[in-house]
Amino acid sequence: MQETAIRVNRAPVLTLWAAVVAGRLGLAPATALSLASVVAGTAARAKARRLGLAEGRPKDEGQARPAREVARLLGRDIPLVHGENGTVLAERDGHPVPAGPVEAYLARAFGPRLDEVRATMDELAGSIAPEELNRIGFRLYEAFRPDVPADVSGWGAKGRLELARIRAAADR
Repeated sequence: MQETAIRVNRAPVLTLWAAVVAGRLGLAPATALSLASVVAGTAARAKARRLGLAEGRPKDEGQARPAREVARLLGRDIPLVHGENGTVLAERDGHPVPAGPVEAYLARAFGPRLDEVRATMDELAGSIAPEELNRIGFRLYEAFRPDVPADVSGWGAKGRLELARIRAAADR
């Protein structure tokens, strides 16, 4: 097992972590990846607004929505859709979020270290009861995510993801 840091930006780290947490909650792998993509996208849009890179709120934020099935993951309620083959996926902008592109995105972002990072995250997730993990999971992510500048220069920048920080997050 390598111990050198992995250079990666925060979005794939949050995506993978959210998928691991969703899996720990008992969701199917395709559902977990789909939900994880929406969690990371929501966080990215919020940061873009904070940095002044995007304006306003999402077009449907604050508007009444019809009752629908949602999953709560890392503090976010994510609408769900049921596919023809029984698959449950996240919905974004009125469309299902397929798992395949999310899986490919993670493979590109982490390269040959993906399995190692996932195993380390699985170890952390497995050390915490599922409901508690979902409740504190975003704070855990904040404890181990790569450090990047907090201003606009950090947008999309790669930082160092250290597996030791993931392991140490369990102690927080």
